[in-house]
Amino acid sequence: MVRAFGGRTVVDDVSLSIQAGQVTCLLGPSGCGKSTTLRMIAGVEMQDCGEIYVDGKLICDTVFRVPPERREIGLMFQDFALFPHLSVADNVAFGLKGTKEKKRARVEELLAKVDLLRFVDGYPHQLSGGEQQRVALARALAPRPRIMLMDEPFSGLDNRLRDGIRDETLSILKDEDAAVLLVTHEPEEAMRMADEIALMRRGRIVQQGAPYNVYTRPADKAAVAFFSDINVLKAQVNGALAQTPFGQFLAPGIPDGTDVEIVFRPQHVKLDFDRGGKGPMPTPSDGVAARGVVQRARFLGNESLVEFRMDHDASTLKATVPNVFMPQQGRVMWLTVRRDRCFVFPA
Repeated sequence: MVRAFGGRTVVDDVSLSIQAGQVTCLLGPSGCGKSTTLRMIAGVEMQDCGEIYVDGKLICDTVFRVPPERREIGLMFQDFALFPHLSVADNVAFGLKGTKEKKRARVEELLAKVDLLRFVDGYPHQLSGGEQQRVALARALAPRPRIMLMDEPFSGLDNRLRDGIRDETLSILKDEDAAVLLVTHEPEEAMRMADEIALMRRGRIVQQGAPYNVYTRPADKAAVAFFSDINVLKAQVNGALAQTPFGQFLAPGIPDGTDVEIVFRPQHVKLDFDRGGKGPMPTPSDGVAARGVVQRARFLGNESLVEFRMDHDASTLKATVPNVFMPQQGRVMWLTVRRDRCFVFPA
C-alpha cells in the first residue's frame, strides 16, 4: 500500500499479512505511518496504490471499495469513544445484529470475559479508565470481526494498570481467534504482546519477524537503537576483521577498507574490577579489556546504569549492571564486550 499527503509519501509500499489467532505489532516512532496504515485497512483512509484482502477476498483497491462497516474489521483506538448516553450493555451491543435476546447473550458473554458483568446496566462515567478500556474491547469484539485493529489502545492508561490490562486483553483476543494488528511506539509493549513484529520507519517496514529474531538479529543500527540504548565503536575492515581497542571483531562479507560501526547494548558490557595484571584475563569471547573512567552512575530500579569515559578516544560508553552498583566518579575500571552480542554494520 502507498499513501501520500501533499506530495509527501507517508506509507511507502507497505505489505502485511496477519493470521487468525495471531497478534502482529506494527512498531515504530511517531509519524512513521503506522496509524495511516491502520486507517487504510479499516477503510477510513483510501490508499493511492495497492490492494487489501480479507480471507483472500478483495475488499479495496484504487477503484473498488467495500465500505468500512461491511469489512468485518473491529477498531479500537487511543480514545475509547464510548457513548456517554448509552449503558455499558448498549455500548457493547452497538454494532450487533439479531434478536434482542441474542444481542444480550453476546453482550453478557463478553462482559463476563472482561470481568465487567456487574456493570452491565451502568454507564461509562461510572467506570475507571481501565474498565472503560475493557468495555471498548468488548464492543469491538462483539460482532466477531475477522480482523481487530488496535491503535495505541493502552497509551491512556495508568502505568500501574497497563501491564495487567494488556495481559487480560491478549488472553481475550486469543480466545476470540481474531487476527490482530496492534499499532504501538513502545518496544516493550510489542515484545510483550506480539507473535510477530513489523518494524516501521519513514513509511516503510524495515524488518519483520518474531520478537526474538527482530531483537537479536536487527536489520541495522537504528533497529538496535529502537529497542534499547546502544554503544557504537567505529572501525575499518581488513581481512574480514575490524580492529578496535576491545580487540578484533569478525566482519564477514564486508569488503576490505569499508568503514563499519560495531553496535552493542549496555547490558552486554562486562566490567572487570581488578585489571592491570591483578584480575582474571577476559575470555576469548570477550576480546580485549579497555580502560574507562566512571563519569556517572544511576540506579534505575532493577539495574544500575554506569557511564564511562574511555581512554582510547574519550568517548562515552554505557554499561548496565543488575541490582545496585554505584561506583564513585573517577574510578578506573576495565571493560570487555561480548562478541556474541555485537552487530557489525557498514557505516
